[in-house]
Amino acid sequence: MHDLFDQHAPLNMKGDSSVLKLLIGPVVDLVSTTLNNRAAVKQAEHTRKLQVIQNEASWDATQAANAHNSMKDEWFVFLLSIPLIGAFIPEARPYIEDGFLCLDEMPEYYKGFLAAAIAASFGIKGLAKFKK
Repeated sequence: MHDLFDQHAPLNMKGDSSVLKLLIGPVVDLVSTTLNNRAAVKQAEHTRKLQVIQNEASWDATQAANAHNSMKDEWFVFLLSIPLIGAFIPEARPYIEDGFLCLDEMPEYYKGFLAAAIAASFGIKGLAKFKK
């Protein structure tokens, strides 16, 4: 009977902690790895966003520096102002209307190139703000 009773005796505490470590250790490692991976992803996203902001600032600075040596902005403003001013001159209105009809018939790729040239002149950000 003593043997039967001993079989049902509680395990000693040292044995219990070893078993617990064996069971819980992999779970703790998995949770730790998951949390570390999430933190790494968040850090990578943050780094990418900072890089985008820095690149935009660099592009803006380059565009501003180049604008000082260029007349293209003034040239496009002048060209785009002609129809605006001509709309108030009755004798010029038929020519302006015919010009826009002619532009409407131009191939799409030409209109795309023209839009890209104007966007590059004023800055692509400026065009995005204009479209809003």
